Amino acid sequence: MKENVDSFLNYMTVERGVSPNTLAAYRNDLHQLTEFLESRSGESEDGVNWSEVGDDDIAAYVLRLHDLGYSDTTRARKVASAKSMFGFLVQEGDVQRDPTENLSAPRVGRSLPDALTVDEVERLITAPDSQRTPESLRDRAMLELLYATGMRVTEMVSLDIDDIDLQSGAVRCLGKGGKERMIPIHPRAIEIVSDYLQHGRPDHEGKNSQRAAFLNRRGVRLTRQGFWLILKNYVNQVGLTKKITPHTLRHSFATHLLRGGAQLRHVQELLGHASITTTQVYTHLTTEHVRMEYDKAHPRA
Repeated sequence: MKENVDSFLNYMTVERGVSPNTLAAYRNDLHQLTEFLESRSGESEDGVNWSEVGDDDIAAYVLRLHDLGYSDTTRARKVASAKSMFGFLVQEGDVQRDPTENLSAPRVGRSLPDALTVDEVERLITAPDSQRTPESLRDRAMLELLYATGMRVTEMVSLDIDDIDLQSGAVRCLGKGGKERMIPIHPRAIEIVSDYLQHGRPDHEGKNSQRAAFLNRRGVRLTRQGFWLILKNYVNQVGLTKKITPHTLRHSFATHLLRGGAQLRHVQELLGHASITTTQVYTHLTTEHVRMEYDKAHPRA
């Protein structure tokens, strides 16, 4: 169980960019959860499998939190940690069913995702253009592709060459739950990705490269953590002061599409959200934009 928790914490650090304090809270909450599950099963952590955890186990855990006298806020956080952990396990294919999916907790506020302006996106994704090396061609292609498709970073680094159809201008993406979707890419992105595949990737290719689209200097598939380090370098290089994580370009993609008039249902399909309610968080951002435009344009505003 500990190995899965470590993988989850790494994911939250690298891909979601959580703060050290948030990470510490996750670690504490999941340590408490695993200890409870171990004591309930009477086995050590090596003898407990996440896939064996059922609804009854989770219900008993929530009751235990109540018996220990935790406040609603603390219990809500611990429940949220458990739900995030199981969501990750389902995403990684380690469990088939999430025993926390019907679990309720005291309602907590949800912060809106940060989005870059169009100008900030342009500065960031063109930063690698200052030089022409195999690494800069790769980095430019990855940044351009993320903003062109709204893919999750995990989905992007998992791409094989065969998943990118430059002729039709689309990318085949394997999302959460193994669900496949085709995402169109605009001509400029096609040109940049093609440039990398022809003139950048061959310099990194080695015997262990297989068909991975994006390679590191050792000739193996680039990891989420590797991309996170690359992104931070360019953020610093162009002097962006906003908190930017690997998810930021995905958020910006969705926000800019909606502000440009795209239908919410279409954006949901592009993002690979199972439920449209997940996509609706972006409508708050576009509503703010509409209000600003209204205030600027209306003669009585």
